[in-house]
Amino acid sequence: MDLKNDKRQQIQLQLDFSCSRAGEACGTGREETESPLAAHDTESPAITNQWMEEVCERENLKKAWQQVKANKGSAGIDRMTVGQLDDYLKQHGPFIREQLLKGTYEPKPVRRVEIPKPDGGVRKLGIPTVLDRLIQQAVMQVLQRHWDRTFSEGSYGFRPGRSAHQAVAQAQQYIAEGYGWCVDFDLEKFFDRVNHDKLMGGIAKRVADKRLLKLIRAFLNAGVLENGLVSPSVEGAPQGGPLSPLLSNLVLDELDRELERRGLRFVRYADDCNIYVRSERAGQRVMKSVTRFITGKLKLQVNEAKSAVARPQERKFLGFSFTAGPEVKRVIAPKALDRFKQRIREITRRAKGVSIETTIAKLAPICGVGETISVSAKRRRC
Repeated sequence: MDLKNDKRQQIQLQLDFSCSRAGEACGTGREETESPLAAHDTESPAITNQWMEEVCERENLKKAWQQVKANKGSAGIDRMTVGQLDDYLKQHGPFIREQLLKGTYEPKPVRRVEIPKPDGGVRKLGIPTVLDRLIQQAVMQVLQRHWDRTFSEGSYGFRPGRSAHQAVAQAQQYIAEGYGWCVDFDLEKFFDRVNHDKLMGGIAKRVADKRLLKLIRAFLNAGVLENGLVSPSVEGAPQGGPLSPLLSNLVLDELDRELERRGLRFVRYADDCNIYVRSERAGQRVMKSVTRFITGKLKLQVNEAKSAVARPQERKFLGFSFTAGPEVKRVIAPKALDRFKQRIREITRRAKGVSIETTIAKLAPICGVGETISVSAKRRRC
C-alpha cells in the first residue's frame, strides 16, 4: 500500500463531506489554553500471551483472506499471485498455522517497486509475498482490535470509522473557531527512518505474546530484494504491507499524546500532522518545541524546507486548502485538482473502442459517484 497516494486518492477526488458519520469532529469545542486528554483508554501492558491464537482463529484468517483478495495487488518475490494462494493454502495451510503458533514462521524479503510521485521523484515500496500479506493482515486485525481504542481523537489515518474527510472537516472547525495559524510538519522519509528497537519497545508495552513480538520483528527485518540482491532492513517500515499503517499510528501515538498534554489542537492523518494556533508567534514557538520533541524523543527527522508556520490558506492539508473570511470553506488544492483532471483525461482518452460500462467502472472510484453513474448508464442503455 502506498500510504500517501492512498490517502490522497481517498480525499482529493471525492467532494462529499458529511459530519454525520461516527467520529466526526465538526461540533468539537475545547478550551483555549489547556484541554484535557482525549477520551481514550490509557496504554497498558497486555495481560495475555495468547494473541497468536487470536491471529490464527478461523474467522480472523477468513476475514484477512477476503481483504487480501479484495486488495488484489502484485506478486512478491516468489511470484505467487492472489489467485494462486487459495490452492497453496489448501495444501500448506495447517503447516503454516503450526509455524505461527510455535513462533517459527519466517517471512520472505519484500520486492522493491518504485512508483513516480505526483510532484516528481519516485517512492520506493516493498511488496511482500501474498502469503506474508495474508499473515500481516491477520496480525493487523488483532492488533487493531486491541489498540485502536487507545489512540488519540486527533488521529484519523487508517482507523476504523475514521476518514480523511473527517480530518479535513476537523481542521476546518479549528480554523473557524479562531485558530487561524497552521503549524504544518513534514516528516522526512518517515517510513524509511522508523527505529526498529524503539518501535518494538512500544509494541512490547502492549503485547505480551513473545511469538507475536518475534513475528513482527521478523517482518521488519525481512530485507528487500532489489536488482537480484537481498539487502538487510536495519530501520524503517516498508510501505506496501497491511501492517505498516497500523505501526505508523503506534509510532506517532507518542507525538499525539505529547500534543494532547500541551493542550494543542491538532489533526494527524498518518504522517501528515497540522497544529492550529491563534498567532504566528505561538506557531513559531510550537514549531521549535515540537520539532525538538520529534527529533530527540521519536528519533525522526523534520523536513524544514517543507514544514512551515503559515495561514491555512497558504498551505494544503490532504489535498485541500481553506478560504479566508468569516465563513471558512474547503477548497481543492490547485495541484490536486490538476491531477484529478489529468487522470480523467487519461481514462477518457483511452476509451476509444472500449465499452461505456468499462469506462464508467474506471471513472466511478475516482469521481466517487459509481452507483449513480452506473444506474444512469443502464437507464440510457435500456
